[in-house]
Amino acid sequence: MEMFVFTGLVVRDDDSYSALCPELDVATQGASVQEARALLLEAATLHLEGAFEDGLPYLRPIPREEDPRLTTPERVEEEFRFKVDVTRGFRALPLDPR
Repeated sequence: MEMFVFTGLVVRDDDSYSALCPELDVATQGASVQEARALLLEAATLHLEGAFEDGLPYLRPIPREEDPRLTTPERVEEEFRFKVDVTRGFRALPLDPR
């Protein structure tokens, strides 16, 4: 079974929440922490599926100077780990269920 594990971050914006996977440089936005998190799982899955299908590199880490854990840690609402199972149709699942 091919399983990849990544980091997810949910960052508070002025009137919404952004979610980011720093290893993939994939981001989403939602009205709540839960929505932003769910959209990130979907976006990461789609990114990986496309990269694998096209034979492209899938890892695109964000530059250290753009990591919100370092630049604006007071706005990071949540940090979590999630896994993507590439053997079952590219499914993303949180490692810590909420």
